[in-house]
Amino acid sequence: MAIEHPSSALRAPASSRPYAKANPGYGKRSVPDQRPPSPDDFVLMPERERHIAGYVDRLPDGAAMDIKSLAKCLPPYGQMAVGSALRALGVAGHLRHVRCLAAVGDGQVRWVTRTYWSRTARDNEWWNIHLQAEGNPEPPTPFVIPAPSAPLTSGAVEAPVVPQQRTPEPASAPEAASPQGDSGNSPAYLALARLGRVDPRLALSAADCAVLEELAAEWLARGVDTDYLVQTLVAGLPAAVDSPVGFVRRRLRDKIPPHLPTAPTPDAPVRRLMVECTQCGAPGRPEALPDGLCRSCRTTAPDTAPVPTAERDVTAYVGTLRELLRLP
Repeated sequence: MAIEHPSSALRAPASSRPYAKANPGYGKRSVPDQRPPSPDDFVLMPERERHIAGYVDRLPDGAAMDIKSLAKCLPPYGQMAVGSALRALGVAGHLRHVRCLAAVGDGQVRWVTRTYWSRTARDNEWWNIHLQAEGNPEPPTPFVIPAPSAPLTSGAVEAPVVPQQRTPEPASAPEAASPQGDSGNSPAYLALARLGRVDPRLALSAADCAVLEELAAEWLARGVDTDYLVQTLVAGLPAAVDSPVGFVRRRLRDKIPPHLPTAPTPDAPVRRLMVECTQCGAPGRPEALPDGLCRSCRTTAPDTAPVPTAERDVTAYVGTLRELLRLP
């Protein structure tokens, strides 16, 4: 028995119909400045694409946009049909698959996949500008208190302005976070002086501490604290130490920790957004994937099914990601 396909007047699924919700941070993300919904939306698209686009357009932000989830909610179409329709909608300028670097708390970040959706068809130039702005958000503009307005003329009584009183600062405020210890010696000197109390075999004189102070300070400059410095110097001592100052000097030079990696400078921002090919999922810059497709997928037939994730060349895929992350 032949299955009757939905007619061109097929209504979009009702808003109360169940839909799959993506994990937090993933899923659909609507772009701004769209025209209001209209019965003529997607009228120029083929019947299948028009039906799927109408359903996607009514999904709330955060809804799952992967092929498998959409196919479950659209019984007339299978995963291959949904994948081909999403490809066509991307070429028509309605969506882009994007991989974003998002914060997850405690200073941790992860890559999340979102589908940016536009009811209004956009060209490649618009998408490039929008996605670049999404990947490099501007810092919020600080709120500025406006200047006082002119005196009221409507007869209202204006409260007098009382100047704020500032607490006078003490004449000799103590310095906070002084690099010197309580005795006036540096943290590096004090750490060396502690060695003899932790293990008598490394007892140093005041002159010895002054000689080794610069070497110990280099450890602290590389991000370690004094406890780490002391524990490293006293660990695994031989049965007898003939020359404590020579032994400590040797360890300070041989066991010095590496420099901490430097944070990226403002002139070289971390790339926080990459576009994924709508068909195969290959990542790239927005301008490198016109119509949401990589170069190889633009040369394939429109109805070619997306390549399943399990069939990708994982090594090449990870290598591409690493190269993209190195780009400014």
